[in-house]
Amino acid sequence: MTRLQPVTPEKATGKTKELFDGIHKKLGMVPNMMKTMGNSSAVLEGYLNLSDALSKGSLGAPLGELIALAVANTNSCNYCLSAHTFIGQNLVKIDPQVLKLAQQGKNADKKVEAALTFAQILVNKKGQLSDSDLDIVTSVGYTNGEISEIIAHVSLNILTNYFNNVANTEIDFPLTSTI
Repeated sequence: MTRLQPVTPEKATGKTKELFDGIHKKLGMVPNMMKTMGNSSAVLEGYLNLSDALSKGSLGAPLGELIALAVANTNSCNYCLSAHTFIGQNLVKIDPQVLKLAQQGKNADKKVEAALTFAQILVNKKGQLSDSDLDIVTSVGYTNGEISEIIAHVSLNILTNYFNNVANTEIDFPLTSTI
């Protein structure tokens, strides 16, 4: 059962209503996670702003979605696994098998796989990395800027994973479970 109640777009006011209107215009709907984040316009706006900034970064949408899946699986967040599987498959057009492998930190491209492995290590070690952990991404050619973006993607996804796990947000995407 949902532990934090979502704000319905019809009852939203002020900044939350303004944010919901923008989300609806962009997506044609307001996903349950964002409705629930709408209890605090500061949380919703912060999430949207960081997500938007990262979408303009150098890593690109496909890698961002794969990182989201690796982090969501590590944090056992079925809401985020379901959302990012749907987005990855239907909006970013990533092969379903590639999406499934990303949950395990795997990819046929060794550079992509290094980013996914690094993301999982960040989560598992709570950011307390060794030099050899960092070598995973530097040895395949990621720049300091790209590594910074990987860290930011992981951080954004930890926010959404923890938020949805605490809220027990009702999943409004086709269900994907952790493996």
